[in-house]
Amino acid sequence: MTYAIAGGLQSAVYTHLIGDAALAALVGSAIYDAIPAGPLPQTYVALGSEEVLDRSDKTAGGAEHRFFVTVTTDTAGFAGAKAAAAAVCDALEGASVPLPRGQLTGLWFDRAKAERLSSGGRQITLRFRARVDDA
Repeated sequence: MTYAIAGGLQSAVYTHLIGDAALAALVGSAIYDAIPAGPLPQTYVALGSEEVLDRSDKTAGGAEHRFFVTVTTDTAGFAGAKAAAAAVCDALEGASVPLPRGQLTGLWFDRAKAERLSSGGRQITLRFRARVDDA
């Protein structure tokens, strides 16, 4: 197992999300790998933290990446955030994204948490699992 694949996976997920027409229809270009300084759009998507577990076996190295994608909105209601979160799920669930190293053998939705923010907005945190074999 190696963590060396993590950067390529993150880049591939980001590229896949910014290229998804259904998600772009909901949030435009407000999809971030790093949240920019200054005012933010009403609704945006951001890549978050990750956890990586060894999934090597006798024949090859491998890892399970558990990563988070958040949808944040300053609107008072979950409808818009849930629509954007559904679009993120539709874009990533089972997607085959090319990696610069290794091979993605599976990408699954794992769980979500929707919450009200103290600012009055809403945030949905989605967790995905990606299985990557080091080839």
